[in-house]
Amino acid sequence: MRIALIADTFPPLRTSGAVQLRDLAREFVRQGHELTVLLPSSEIAGKWAIEDFDGARVIRLKAPKTKDIGYVRRTIGEFMMPFAMLRNLRRSPLAGERWDGVVWYAPTIFLGPIASALKKASGCRGYLIIRDIFPEWAVDMGLMGRGLPYRFFDAVARYQYSVADVIGVQTPGNKGYFAQWIKRPGRRLEVLQNWLGAPADAPSTIVVGETALAGRKVFVYAGNMGVAQGMGVLLDLAERLRSRADVGFLFVGRGSDAQRLREDARTRGLDNVVFRDEIHPDEIPNLYAQCHIGLVALDPRHRTHNIPGKFLTYMQSGLPVLASVNAGNDLVGLIEQERVGRAVTDASAESLARAAVELVDAVLADAGFAERCKGLSARLFSAETAVRQIVTALQNPAAADHPL
Repeated sequence: MRIALIADTFPPLRTSGAVQLRDLAREFVRQGHELTVLLPSSEIAGKWAIEDFDGARVIRLKAPKTKDIGYVRRTIGEFMMPFAMLRNLRRSPLAGERWDGVVWYAPTIFLGPIASALKKASGCRGYLIIRDIFPEWAVDMGLMGRGLPYRFFDAVARYQYSVADVIGVQTPGNKGYFAQWIKRPGRRLEVLQNWLGAPADAPSTIVVGETALAGRKVFVYAGNMGVAQGMGVLLDLAERLRSRADVGFLFVGRGSDAQRLREDARTRGLDNVVFRDEIHPDEIPNLYAQCHIGLVALDPRHRTHNIPGKFLTYMQSGLPVLASVNAGNDLVGLIEQERVGRAVTDASAESLARAAVELVDAVLADAGFAERCKGLSARLFSAETAVRQIVTALQNPAAADHPL
């Protein structure tokens, strides 16, 4: 199939979304599809720039800046982004291109207009990959009320949904948000699990044995440290376990809360905690090979069901997971059913510490954790499975839901 993939993140960025889309693009190509990736860029000199990425054609289209600017400017920039992309696509050598399917990737809610235009021009179906449900999660977190800004963002999101023929959500629990959308004939709602490509084999610039955590059982967290993660409970956990000389905590990454968390750890005098800056995604497998348990944290105020990308990487690396997530999150059942770790839902450091100690003991007693984790990764979270599912849905409107 000739497929257009629209997104607002892609390498060389190192975000989890960029890594996901890198792996998805490579897999589309590996399976023999002709893929064109369409991206906004405020940095290119001209109106468009075309490059090759591992066999996929990438076109970067001039669009307003949307990163590292104020809230109002960012909102205006994101609203204008798809129109600027479409205008500059029509000026590019790809202006007359037609596709057999259009795929676009959210969290961003603003790609509806360009997805709609490409679908109509090509007479094809569209598949919307939804990873975060915005603005609902922002309301859950107390970052937004249900006033005028919410109504604006909600209207934009609903338009984007209306463009899609198929929507792929992360977990069954998120299907309820689309109860009205699915009532329209011809639409299809399915679970599309997150995915990972084959792990890289690059050395890590972080050598755990050269840190203060040498010789300890290491709990590791690598990724974004923002308000949505609710990572304060992980420092509470470290404080409760500071008397355990055999246990340590490694936090790797950046985000809006990273500096505050570092300062908080220093203030508490947590000598069992080490912070490091973000590393290249290709270094992550080697880093995890030096650790023992992966950490997942989501703010308990969340109501949406989110399986963070780091959980997939832990599974692929054979690392059992300790998770503090919102009540009712589908991740809890998955962890328990597959016996790949422990999960708590009350945001209590006491509960989390108890689960952590249990997990350390269980990992020592049960050599099957790594095998179960890797088996889950191969079964549910492969890029090959994701691409086949997307292609099937684009080609066959009557295709059955992919099982969880």
